[in-house]
Amino acid sequence: MAKPKITRIKAGESSKNTEEEQTPITRKKVVVKDKKLDKENRKEAKKEAKLAKKEAKKEAKEKGEKKPFILFRPFVALFRYLRDSWHEIRQVRWPNRKATWKMVLAVLVYTAIFIVIISLLDLFFTWLSSLIIK
Repeated sequence: MAKPKITRIKAGESSKNTEEEQTPITRKKVVVKDKKLDKENRKEAKKEAKLAKKEAKKEAKEKGEKKPFILFRPFVALFRYLRDSWHEIRQVRWPNRKATWKMVLAVLVYTAIFIVIISLLDLFFTWLSSLIIK
């Protein structure tokens, strides 16, 4: 039995163009992976990662990179923290003066609104408690 030819027609194309560009649509073959091969590949990848790690340690030893004495470790850690913090602060995009004043004004407005709301609630509960006590 012969496969029927299926043509794709896009909007705005004439029938002449579709006859020239006819391409038959075929089914794709599904490839099933062998689980054993996949496991072996993962094991090999783990072994390679371990070897690479060992090589990196050996190179670090050869270059003279060694861990600091135990008493100096906190100071080294503090220095690294400060260095990394400085790098992060350098990457921050700081707002300009106009945007800063807009944000300050917004904070002041919201603070004033919440002061009024809390004051009204305080007056209401004071009045309510005075009614209950009397």
